[in-house]
Amino acid sequence: MYHIIVNPASRSGRGLRIWKKQVEPVLIREKVSFRSYLSEKPGDVIRIAKGLSESAENNTTLQIIVLGGDGTVNETLQGVSVPSRLILGYIPTGSSNDLARDLGLPENPVDALHLILHTATPTPMDLGHITYPDGESRCFLVSCGIGYDAAVCEEVLRSPMKTALNKLGLGKLIYLGIALKQLFTARAVSGRLTLDHSDPVNIGNMLFTCCMLHRYEGGGFMFAPAADAHDGLLNLCAVGDLSKFLILFALPTAFHGKHYRFQGITPYLAKDIIIESGTPLWIHTDGEVARKECRITVSCEKDAFSMLL
Repeated sequence: MYHIIVNPASRSGRGLRIWKKQVEPVLIREKVSFRSYLSEKPGDVIRIAKGLSESAENNTTLQIIVLGGDGTVNETLQGVSVPSRLILGYIPTGSSNDLARDLGLPENPVDALHLILHTATPTPMDLGHITYPDGESRCFLVSCGIGYDAAVCEEVLRSPMKTALNKLGLGKLIYLGIALKQLFTARAVSGRLTLDHSDPVNIGNMLFTCCMLHRYEGGGFMFAPAADAHDGLLNLCAVGDLSKFLILFALPTAFHGKHYRFQGITPYLAKDIIIESGTPLWIHTDGEVARKECRITVSCEKDAFSMLL
């Protein structure tokens, strides 16, 4: 049986219509055994996934299909207690869909469903983990970041304009406006990276550092063109000692993975990473922002769960 978690607010508020008019009729027509669960408020997806995980019999696989965005997939994984038992299908209806972009999943929801039902096979995937100084931890499957990129996500999430623009199908405009504002108001701070317990690397005037399992973040920025979600390693993109004027030129090149030609933007590769900053900065996991910190520990768990690809 497939357990299908639906985010009705995804795709600028059209997630419920996509489910009712496109996806559910196919499941019924093909006589697929399924149960559906609609999220209604923040925290619902984690609660639903946790309930499914706890009710599953020991040593049995849990087949979940997510209809939503990268954040919905993230929350599903937060709720699953034993990811190694999870087989995850994904119908991408989010605003950024960086995970689907990297995996080459169909944009059309019905095509994505047909892939899951008829041709996909379970494929092991790496999972990232971030741990805060107080011991709290979260997982991520696309990326986590500290600094500028997380600050943009945080302001977007609390912006009153987001809902209005989403209803008009213009949700990405709010990201563009806030990204430009944050770029010119953000204060660069001193940063330090410790990679696989080696000697620390100082990042002067750090604007942000992101840890990537997949190539894309932020709606198509190819911050990690060499990322491989099956190698057990994190690809870092650290930005520091670069003027904001040059960043304006560098960011568009990141859509094609060409940003490393700019001095001050540096790639790193490691399994375990400690990121420190001179002052507390916003932190995101797959675009979801919860808190500020000046120190995080990030690690990669190889082949932690499986996706239908």
